[in-house]
Amino acid sequence: MNQPGITIIGLGPGDPKLITRLAWEMLNSAKEVYLRTNLHPSVSGFPKGLTVHSFDHLYEQDINVEDVFAKITETILEIGQRESGVLYAVPGHPFIAEATTPEIVRISKDKGIPVRVIEGLSFIEPLFGLLELDPLPQTTFIDGLELATTHHPPFPPSAPAVIAQINSPSIASEVKVSLLAAYPVDYQVKLVHDAGTVEGRVETMDLHEIDGNQNMGMQTALYIPAMVSSSSFEGFQEVVAHLRAPDGCPWDREQTHQSLRPYLLEETYEVLAALDDKNQAALQEELGDLLLQIVLHSQIASEFGDFSMVDVLQGIQEKLIHRHPHVFGDVEADDPQTVLENWEKIKIAEREELDLDTNGVLNGVSAELPALVQAETYQQRVKRVGFDWPDIQGVYDKVAEELVEVKHSETANEIEDEIGDLLFAVVNLARWYQVDAESALRAANAKFRQRFEDLETEVRSQGKDVAKLNLDELDRLWNTVKRGKTPDQPETS
Repeated sequence: MNQPGITIIGLGPGDPKLITRLAWEMLNSAKEVYLRTNLHPSVSGFPKGLTVHSFDHLYEQDINVEDVFAKITETILEIGQRESGVLYAVPGHPFIAEATTPEIVRISKDKGIPVRVIEGLSFIEPLFGLLELDPLPQTTFIDGLELATTHHPPFPPSAPAVIAQINSPSIASEVKVSLLAAYPVDYQVKLVHDAGTVEGRVETMDLHEIDGNQNMGMQTALYIPAMVSSSSFEGFQEVVAHLRAPDGCPWDREQTHQSLRPYLLEETYEVLAALDDKNQAALQEELGDLLLQIVLHSQIASEFGDFSMVDVLQGIQEKLIHRHPHVFGDVEADDPQTVLENWEKIKIAEREELDLDTNGVLNGVSAELPALVQAETYQQRVKRVGFDWPDIQGVYDKVAEELVEVKHSETANEIEDEIGDLLFAVVNLARWYQVDAESALRAANAKFRQRFEDLETEVRSQGKDVAKLNLDELDRLWNTVKRGKTPDQPETS
């Protein structure tokens, strides 16, 4: 006979023999039971004469899973207020991979409805029995339907993971796309089918093969073995923290924010050099070196109680989400221009929250930035408050004006001052053309170096010395190298 209020029982992983004794007694004494789903192997072993109701018809309707769970919760709460109460049964354990139980329990307590939960064996125990593994100490458990909506797995690859509810090739395909952001395509994984039943089995395959598996069903899960500890951000943080610990490295322990400043700048420029060289192997290495500097600064800050890496990550994520309402909110922006317009609106709103008497437009621009970058940043900042030329002709005129002033300068101080103004105006011209002045100059430097090295090679091939050639000879060779011809090739019109 049903108890007053709501009784929730777990039906175990599948085999009717794995239903707990207490849950079996509840089923035997009840006249009726409500099932979240009838598609569970244990149902075949229910006591004879038990009236079974299920909510499978809700899954067949054109509504999302969250609405299905909400409707089930609402119905059980309503029936639970009958004098006879209600017996509600769910697969596995009532609180493991089960969305309805926590909500029913929470709302029942708020409404004063008696609620009792009968434990059940979850899918986890037989799954690890089939794998012959211990889930401790780090296994991550995640819903496949949730993982399918992400662009990157939300857990470290250095820990093993179980992805539940891989119940169709389409879900497996979406899960695979997310996992491939962190794992190699040929990474060995295991699909576990029907754990907790006599049909339980494990299939080992490459990650890229999972969505082609023909054995997927309602009780399929994916097990991903751990990669090496050095594959996770958390593992990297542990290494850096160890370096700073009392038993760590004497040099690392002595470092401060100020002592690390030169290395931060140096590593940044080495990343830029790898980008300029289009050297992907170097870029990978230099990004790691730059990341080390970021984590070191965060570790030092955490030791003094200023902030932690968690604060850094939380701050930048919140900023990105706030400044991209067209991605994370309800703002529409289908093209880059609309994105920029929305961005400016957000920046205006942010400025309005500041006290510009103490927080000027140029406040926060680092004095340590390279001069070209600093100039462009100043120009971008003042543009936000309307201080800019109405069209590019004003910029052309300003460059011409500054060039004339350089020509008319007489003293060394005047020349230096006017050349500075000319460079500032040229940076403004680059900004109007949406060209990064720093990158453009670096590219010009690299091009000049390559051409001059080619010139030196050509001079040496002729048995001559660059330093002994006159300017006309150097200029002729320079133009030849610039055009990509050897000296004996004829000029063409």
